[in-house]
Amino acid sequence: MTTDWIATARTLSEALPYLQRYDDAIVVIKLGGHAMGSEDAMDSFARDVVLMRQVGLNPVVVHGGGPMINEMLGKLGVKSEFVNGKRVTDQATVDVVEMVLSGQVNKRIVQAINRQGGRAVGLSGKDANLMICEQTDPALGLVGTPSKVDPNVLNALFEDDTIPVIAPLGAGENGETFNINGDTAAGAIAAALKADRLLLLTDVSGVKNADGEVVTELMASQVREMTESGVIAGGMIPKTQTALEAVEAGVRAVVILDGRLPNACLLELFTDHGAGSLIRMQPKGS
Repeated sequence: MTTDWIATARTLSEALPYLQRYDDAIVVIKLGGHAMGSEDAMDSFARDVVLMRQVGLNPVVVHGGGPMINEMLGKLGVKSEFVNGKRVTDQATVDVVEMVLSGQVNKRIVQAINRQGGRAVGLSGKDANLMICEQTDPALGLVGTPSKVDPNVLNALFEDDTIPVIAPLGAGENGETFNINGDTAAGAIAAALKADRLLLLTDVSGVKNADGEVVTELMASQVREMTESGVIAGGMIPKTQTALEAVEAGVRAVVILDGRLPNACLLELFTDHGAGSLIRMQPKGS
């Protein structure tokens, strides 16, 4: 018996309360570029998702794909305009976005999960009217914000032991295709499912306080205070805003965590240590 084997057995034993606690729970995971940058990272993420399904969780993967979209726009010579630093999504651009997200990126994740022994199905918010959108800002073109989310198709997939992998696209009331921010889409889906957890995988270690230290647990009121005071700033604001909207809509807790950390989702869900910053409405037990 080696020390590594004993440590592995101890870890599995200590995970038991968490396995029981999350039995049949819904966990929505927003996957970004960090876990899609290499085959090894993708395979590691896929194994984690398959393990979640194997031990009784219902994982839902919502993905982005910004770098892949930019690369394809460049290859096809589709020029983009920007308003206040944000890309204007015209019809030519949204056609490329749909091709990349629903085709290249979505199917790559589906294949990775299936390769690890899972059963995944790829879809977008346009399928089965999963996400109906309103235009976010006319100046930005075909960028949408979910106004209606119908999770029935996802519940049917859970019943069939299938893992949904969702591209952040939605349909407009008049049949338009809208591009949706990945975090926004994940938050809306988690809210509609009343998910136990929404995991937002990022390229940072979590929400930091004024001293630059990661805060492991935050109440919604603290997030608002830190934002108003400027402690939460820049790219962290939209993520914490998504977290606030999700917990206010009934998601039990949202975790902002570093997706570059190996097995980040498993560390958060199944160990005492956890990972990143957990945001909830009320203190635990209240």
